[in-house]
Amino acid sequence: MSRTNFQELLQAGVHFGHLKKKYNPAMAPYVFMEKNGIHIIDLNKTVAMVEDAAAAMKQIVKSGKKILFVATKKQAKIVVAETAEALNMPYITERWPGGLLTNFATIRKSIKKMQIIDKMKEDGTFETLSKRERLQINRQRAKLDLNLGSIVKMTRMPEAIFIIDTNKENIALAEANKLGIRSFAMNDTNTNPSQVSFPIPANDDASKSIECILSIISKAITEGLAERDADQEKKAEEKKEKAKQITEGLEEVVVGQDEKSDEKKGKSKKRRIKEK
Repeated sequence: MSRTNFQELLQAGVHFGHLKKKYNPAMAPYVFMEKNGIHIIDLNKTVAMVEDAAAAMKQIVKSGKKILFVATKKQAKIVVAETAEALNMPYITERWPGGLLTNFATIRKSIKKMQIIDKMKEDGTFETLSKRERLQINRQRAKLDLNLGSIVKMTRMPEAIFIIDTNKENIALAEANKLGIRSFAMNDTNTNPSQVSFPIPANDDASKSIECILSIISKAITEGLAERDADQEKKAEEKKEKAKQITEGLEEVVVGQDEKSDEKKGKSKKRRIKEK
């Protein structure tokens, strides 16, 4: 069953592209027409491509992998942060930390610093420091949290990256492409979709358009996570049942051995009686 409704895309203004002067010819296959100097995106293409992207993202999370959401533009930041948090996915909505992907080991060290500071506060070590030291550490923690707080649970490289506005997030996209990390993105008429693994032709400036596409993606990821949980529960039950069968089998063997032992003892006793 399709997650995407053509009419909903239309009402959200997903079809509105940029002015003709900002047009990127690479988007030609996804442009329906030009009207009043503005390019109109072919929503039939959008429906098909957002469905493909959603299906791929569903499989990624079903396999237990993470998708990194990236959107630093004002109209996308809040909804992306809320969506990613609800899905328990890492996200970047402030300035992209250069080398986040290509120099992930160093970024992980910075995240570890945050975790060490948090541990100090939990075990009371923080309170043994001087007032000046506490102030410096708090400032350091706040700065790290601003840039990396939303990826603190990202213990390994993400399997994929989802971007809103590839022109603005060009560094993030370049890092993902360099490492062969799959990319998903909303591609407006001023972008180059050939740089993206799963481009979604869509208006990446209007908040309603962004919310509409995110809603479709969110549903797919939620489905994937639910199916993963169901699969894990099924495996746990199968493992439990197998262990039960093994235990019952062992008990039967033990009982059988006890019966044979009792039978032997009985025969031996009878022989001794006869001998007497």
